[in-house]
Amino acid sequence: MMMIDFTSIAALLAGICVVFFVVQMSVMCGFYSRIHRHFRKDAGTDPVEYPPLSVIVVTKDTGELLHDSLTAILEQDYPAFEVIVVNDLSAGEDELILKRLANIYPNLYHTFIPETARYVSRKKLGVAMGIRASHYEWVVVTSPYARPESKEWLRSLAREMTPETDIVLGYSNYVYGKGMFALRVRTDAFFRSLRYLGMALAGHPYMGLGHNLAYRKRAYLEHKGFSSHLQLQRGEDDLLVNAIADRYNTRVARGKESIVRLPLPVSRKSWREEMLGSVLTGRFYQGVAPLLNALETWTCFLFHLGCAVAFAVGLVSGQWIWAGMAAGLWLVRLLAVMHIWYHTAWDLGEKFGVFLPIFDVLRPWWSLAHHIRFWFCRKDAFLRK
Repeated sequence: MMMIDFTSIAALLAGICVVFFVVQMSVMCGFYSRIHRHFRKDAGTDPVEYPPLSVIVVTKDTGELLHDSLTAILEQDYPAFEVIVVNDLSAGEDELILKRLANIYPNLYHTFIPETARYVSRKKLGVAMGIRASHYEWVVVTSPYARPESKEWLRSLAREMTPETDIVLGYSNYVYGKGMFALRVRTDAFFRSLRYLGMALAGHPYMGLGHNLAYRKRAYLEHKGFSSHLQLQRGEDDLLVNAIADRYNTRVARGKESIVRLPLPVSRKSWREEMLGSVLTGRFYQGVAPLLNALETWTCFLFHLGCAVAFAVGLVSGQWIWAGMAAGLWLVRLLAVMHIWYHTAWDLGEKFGVFLPIFDVLRPWWSLAHHIRFWFCRKDAFLRK
């Protein structure tokens, strides 16, 4: 008869794995699974009257991507909306595109950021100018290269604009592309959305992305716009949401018609710079969500490591029970996580093949790599000049 030694190192390691397993499953089931459940809900009946919307886009040398994006926005099936484009010293093509489209669509307006504007983030200034020029209470912020997947995009956002709501968050990700780099950036964006949309659905909203975001002009003005983080070049979207969002005034758009797609980053360097900017703005987040994200990331790393060590020690010492327990915990978590992630990916129109389990193992290391790069990079690149 095999004796179970509860005082062995293998038993201790297996017990630690149980603790990490409980933390991981609590986060996965409590937060990350909410998007799948949310998207499976019935969209419900359309509101009696859709609110008029002001769509704001800040562009700089976007070219034909701007044309494709604006065409998809201006062709939206929505009763009343305007599109305001703020041009940031583009070389010339953007202005020609805007003039040509303005002759076709009377609800398109465009202006420009003065060349004399200094000592402030030009993106934040552009959004602020767009909000000031807007005629309606609800503002939808998107990127000049973001393209809605459906003509029902604005309607999907507006369905969540209840009298109690100040912020509506939407899902965005990159278009499909070949190669490991494209797969990695799409998976990273998917996982980031799992976090901030899942947290919002759980009552802990902490950020939003300016590719697919709507908020009330009143909420923006009451917070004095971007005044609390003017020293940063970035953060016009996530830090504003972090400041004004709460469990009662924030909703998440659902349905595949609410999705916005972006072109893949032009290079690894540009994507890494974007990730470094995210690390910086993340340091200014308030609330419990950043702590939960850090806890989930590092318990993920420690769980994989702990299970591997417990399994190895159990085998070497002949403690088969503890080795089997470590392997069983790892397998149960893997199946549960992949069930949640793949079902959510299906809801969001994503296809990752067999890459998600690999991403799950490597993501703590990639997160550490981003933070190490941030520690050694020049911080003034992310501050206003």
